[in-house]
Amino acid sequence: MEAFFASWKFVKCENFDDYLKAIGLNDELRSIANVIKPVFTFSQEDDIVVIKTQTVINEHESRFRLGEEFDDKANDGRVCKTIITLDGDKLIQVQKWDSSEATTVREIQDGKLIMVRKCSFVNKTEGL
Repeated sequence: MEAFFASWKFVKCENFDDYLKAIGLNDELRSIANVIKPVFTFSQEDDIVVIKTQTVINEHESRFRLGEEFDDKANDGRVCKTIITLDGDKLIQVQKWDSSEATTVREIQDGKLIMVRKCSFVNKTEGL
């Protein structure tokens, strides 16, 4: 976990635009989100891990204990049940809301923070 404790400039997130489409952002908001380059800062306060995400538009902070579920409000307003675990050298974040789930895997490669996002959504059908 110690390898993450630093500030990281956003370079690339694999599957990011697909993720933005899947959570329902329109073309204009996706265009903005794809241009903004956040800075991620990882730190620890006792047994609490803190991830701060700063952009020119807003700031978001997640505070959690590894392996414990917590409520996290996403930038688009969704409140997600979130759990973050450490699996070897990968930080794995699973967010659940409604009948949907998104997984973000973060790892350090060649001195860079690499993020990969995956989403799965369940279509709701009335009357079933």
